[in-house]
Amino acid sequence: MNRDAPIGVFDSGIGGLTVVREIMARMPYEKMVYLGDTARVPYGVRAPETVRRYALEGARFLLERDIKLLVVACNTVSAVGLSEITAITSIPVLGVIEPGARTACKTTRAGKVGVIGTEATVRSGAYAAAIGREAPGIEVKSKSCPLFVPLVEEGWLEGEVPVMVAAKYLTGLKDWGMDTLVLGCTHYPLLKKMLNNVMGTDMRLIDSAHETALEVESLLRASGMLLADPSDNRGRGTLELCVTDSPEKFAEVGGRFLGSSMDNIKKVELEAYKG
Repeated sequence: MNRDAPIGVFDSGIGGLTVVREIMARMPYEKMVYLGDTARVPYGVRAPETVRRYALEGARFLLERDIKLLVVACNTVSAVGLSEITAITSIPVLGVIEPGARTACKTTRAGKVGVIGTEATVRSGAYAAAIGREAPGIEVKSKSCPLFVPLVEEGWLEGEVPVMVAAKYLTGLKDWGMDTLVLGCTHYPLLKKMLNNVMGTDMRLIDSAHETALEVESLLRASGMLLADPSDNRGRGTLELCVTDSPEKFAEVGGRFLGSSMDNIKKVELEAYKG
């Protein structure tokens, strides 16, 4: 691998920008290329075989950019398609489920962990399986929260409506006695303040975007591929943004996820996966 090569980040749409934001904050000298498959979002309601096909098409687009690491920032793809992506490349491929699961196991004191995510992520049982591998004695309960994604994309991060929705979804988990909640969708970090108000400040919220960025840094450092020293004279990192649908809509909504304005967004076509 080339140390100066970019990190590739793949997501079904906009949410993966929370992962990009965390990586940029921790590794400001890295180059990145992001692909959001905005023409076919959401993945979370699609059949697993459809998600896997879309995932391979997106992964191949990024692999053709000679990236040094591929981050699958979509929880749904991480849940049902990570092994298929790993099979087509020799570079490291990192999903967002294992990092969040590991941190949840280290965090819980009650031995009860809640997981919230899309229908596909919850249906896959991927978080429960990952937590079970890490710490078999921990109990896990999962809940799909399909309205959270449109609330975030509309900018409804606080107020009466998101609080009512969150209470409807999460009261059962809270009453169950968990002390740790995994935010199993990359949209959900934008709801942390509201979720803390609903669940109480004693509830530990595990942000899989943040945990994934920590693992990216650790992996690159261990392999000698991290651009960490400003004396290298490479300058600040760069971010190339690619989408499969309207760049204008992506820019309008995506700024909330990235925490800054965006420009130079390219619309791209993905080649159909033929097996």
